[in-house]
Amino acid sequence: MFGKYFPGNSFIHQLNPAFKILGSIVLITLILMCNNWASYGCMTVITLTLVYLSHSRIKMLLRGVKPILWLIIFTVLIQILFGHGGTVYFHLWFISITSLGIINAMMIFVRLLLIIIIATILTITTSPSMIALGVETILVPLKWIKVPTETIGMMVSIALQFIPTLIDELDDIMNAQRARGVDFGKGKLIKRAQSLVSLIIPLFISSFRHAEHLADAMEARGYSDEVKRSHYQLVAWTKLDWIALLFMILLTVVVVLVRS
Repeated sequence: MFGKYFPGNSFIHQLNPAFKILGSIVLITLILMCNNWASYGCMTVITLTLVYLSHSRIKMLLRGVKPILWLIIFTVLIQILFGHGGTVYFHLWFISITSLGIINAMMIFVRLLLIIIIATILTITTSPSMIALGVETILVPLKWIKVPTETIGMMVSIALQFIPTLIDELDDIMNAQRARGVDFGKGKLIKRAQSLVSLIIPLFISSFRHAEHLADAMEARGYSDEVKRSHYQLVAWTKLDWIALLFMILLTVVVVLVRS
């Protein structure tokens, strides 16, 4: 689901895109600051509240975890097998399973899950054009030092739009390779890594092809980064943004107090 936009009229949909981007960064920072179950519980409640305010379904958001589920599992296993501190349950050579290692692994799992859900909420409630506009708004002060903020916003917008396309093409490539007898789930680690090469190379070729076609299309329509562009949609700071800002400040204070 990450990278896809679903139109709606929820509270989150109506917020200023620049605020949503900054708010997501603040929320992710608060999650990274959590150091006990009380603070993680607080952030979990906040994340579920955002899911409700965005009119999203938690099952749909959890689909965003699937593409990187292997990375989460690998990180959790590393923490469990090589953690130190607390009661030792198992020890063999350099492998040590301890109570503190298990607790830290559980916290890391919750942390990554919350971060992915918050990032997914941002993309499904904000269109790529609004994200680009939000990035440009945030980077406005950098114009004083000649930073091409419009170009950066355009790059972010294009990158987000191509994420679902590349994921779909990755599924097609995997199905095509399976039809040719490639099994990505069997064999030793080295053999699995070698089988991934058959995915990476076609995906890179497809990415370059999409980039070339997009560049040709933009040039044919007269796009130039040297010309100041106008925006089809303009956003303003509303009462909802003030309410959300107050909520964000209170949340920051609560998390800081709970984690100390």
